[in-house]
Amino acid sequence: MRKHLSIGLAAILLASLVMTACGGGAASGYKVGMVTDMGGIDDKSFNALGWKGIEDGIKELGIEGSYLESQQQTDYATNITQYVNQETDLIVTVGYMLADDTASFAAANPDVNFAIVDFSYAPPIDNVRGLTFATDQASFMAGYIAAAVTKTGKVACFGGINIPSVAIFMVGYEAGVKYYNEKHGTNVEVLGWDTAANNGVFVGNFESTDDGRRTGEEFLAEGADVIMAVAGPVGQGTAEAVQAAGNAWFIGVDADWTVTASKYSDIILTSVLKNIDVAVLDTIKSASASGFAGFGGESYVGTLANNGVGLADVASGAISNDIEDELEDVRQGIIDGTIDSGWETYLSNL
Repeated sequence: MRKHLSIGLAAILLASLVMTACGGGAASGYKVGMVTDMGGIDDKSFNALGWKGIEDGIKELGIEGSYLESQQQTDYATNITQYVNQETDLIVTVGYMLADDTASFAAANPDVNFAIVDFSYAPPIDNVRGLTFATDQASFMAGYIAAAVTKTGKVACFGGINIPSVAIFMVGYEAGVKYYNEKHGTNVEVLGWDTAANNGVFVGNFESTDDGRRTGEEFLAEGADVIMAVAGPVGQGTAEAVQAAGNAWFIGVDADWTVTASKYSDIILTSVLKNIDVAVLDTIKSASASGFAGFGGESYVGTLANNGVGLADVASGAISNDIEDELEDVRQGIIDGTIDSGWETYLSNL
């Protein structure tokens, strides 16, 4: 059964240090540790992308890098404590759910640098860099594409947990569909999210592929032929349902799913890219060189303009040349501010 506005979390067992790697270079000896959220390091999503940024730092800069997996919420503080005790230079926490623990440890350890994915603090904290992403911009484009390819007139999206870093995708997606409707005189319906009502479908976790499959099957039964899942590994279950149906498309998020989940390539329409790895590597470079001098407390914001967010290639033949041209116009309109991708307006109306 689909859960609406659920805030439940799946709990598993215990956290463990899985990998440490190091190399030579100018930043040799600089230690970076990453604390994952509960999707796991191989979630093919935001945790995996965060770790890729550290791996790139290992290769390019010669830093020492490791991660600790969080399998339940109580692991967050335990894992951060372990890194503080190890005198880690930069601790990267992945996800909105780690915001409170990150702030507490940053305040208690002002000589340790922190970065957090999908959160920024107001007022800012001097030794924390927030890594945030305007994913509504890229999701807007994905919604526009979904509206262009649907044959049933119904497209869908859903989230893992109802938090801002998830909802922002859904707001942008719906806004893109509505913009397509305005431009083309169509009436494509979005299932799973209603910005005006501030109401949507959330399965309550980022782990259960069974939940993803069930939710996908429900949307397909309601007539949706394009589904976007903003739910980490949960989306793999949805992709399975779409693939089994044989007459629908799936939109991935965070990474390019034709690469990270290639067995679903035949049904992947596109993916909304959140380039967490780029943001993490940028932070490592700055922190290892200058100890956050110059941007302490400031946030990184990934946008279409700076390639912090974007779209993966659209499936071959799925859209016409005219729609491709329109997409470039949409992209430029979002960048120059003449098209509202939705999130700031949504927040202002709450």
